[in-house]
Amino acid sequence: MSNGTSGVGDSGGTADRAAALLARAQDGVLLYGLTPPREGTATERAGEIAAATLARLEGVGVDGLIVYDVDAEADRAQVPRPFPFMPMMDPAGFHDEHLAGWDGPVVVYRAVGKYETGELERWMAGTDPERVLTVLVGAASRNQSVKTRLGDAYRLHAGLERRPTLGGVLIAERHASSGQEHERMLRKQAGGCEFFVSQVCYDLDHTRDLLSDYAYTCRDQGVAPRPVILTLAPCGSAKTLEFMAWLGIEVPRWLRTEITRADDPLAESYEQCLINARVLIAFCRRLGLPFGVNVESLTNRKVEIEASVDLAREVRALLG
Repeated sequence: MSNGTSGVGDSGGTADRAAALLARAQDGVLLYGLTPPREGTATERAGEIAAATLARLEGVGVDGLIVYDVDAEADRAQVPRPFPFMPMMDPAGFHDEHLAGWDGPVVVYRAVGKYETGELERWMAGTDPERVLTVLVGAASRNQSVKTRLGDAYRLHAGLERRPTLGGVLIAERHASSGQEHERMLRKQAGGCEFFVSQVCYDLDHTRDLLSDYAYTCRDQGVAPRPVILTLAPCGSAKTLEFMAWLGIEVPRWLRTEITRADDPLAESYEQCLINARVLIAFCRRLGLPFGVNVESLTNRKVEIEASVDLAREVRALLG
C-alpha cells in the first residue's frame, strides 16, 4: 500500500509524513488501528497477517496507522478479563519487521510500565521521527507494578534531541465522572503532547462534553488546540460488549439493549458507529477543532475486522 493512496504526502511531501498527518487534521484525517499478532508468532505467519491487513485496507484511503501495545492490566477492574490475556508482539518490532508495505505515518503505542527506562530511551532516540509518532500510556491503576512511570517517560521524551512526535490518551468516560479530562489534556499538551487519541467512543454526550470543554478552554487561554483522534469500533456480540465494559468503554443503556436484542448485533452497532462518525465530524468542524477518526476492531473475529474496514471506507467518504 502506498502513502499516495491517501494523499498525506501532498501536504508535507515524503520527507515528514508525521508532521503532514497532523497538519491535515485541520480538515480531518482517517487512521486505522491494529494490534500485533500474539507473542511467539512465527515470522512468516506475522508477515502474512500484516500483508492481509494492508490488503484489506487497499483503496480505503487511510492517512495513517495505529499499532497498539497490549498489557495485561490485571488491576483494571474487579471482574475477570472477558477474553484471556495473550501477550502480543512488540508493536515497534511488528511495524519495523512486517509493515514495510505501508510507507505512511504510523502511531506506535508504548505501555511504558512494561519497559525499562533505557529500553524506552533507545527506541525513542532510534526511531524515524518523520514517519513514526508515539502515544505513551501509563498504568491502568495506581496499584500496578511498573518499570517506568508515565511522568518519567514524558520527561525522558522531552530530554531527547531526536524523538518521535508525542501523543496522549483522552478518555471521555473519565471526563464524565471528574469533569477534568480537558485539564489533563492541557497539562499533557504543556508536557509535549502534539495530538490525542481517544478511547472508543459510543456515548456521544460524554464525547461532545469533553471536546467542547477542551476547545473552549483552549480558546479562553489563547492556546492552539491539538488534533483529537476519535476512535470508533463495531461490536458484534454480547461478549465484545462485555469486553468493552471491562475496558471502561461506556455504551448507553438503550444502545446496549438494541445491540443485544438485535437479530444482527454487528449491523446494529455498525450503524450507530456511522451515526457517531457523522455527528462527531460535524461537531469538531463546528468547534474549529483539528481532528481525525480512528477505526479499529476490538477483537480478532474476522467479521468484526471486516466490519471495521467497511466502516473506515465509509468514514473516508464522510471526511472527503
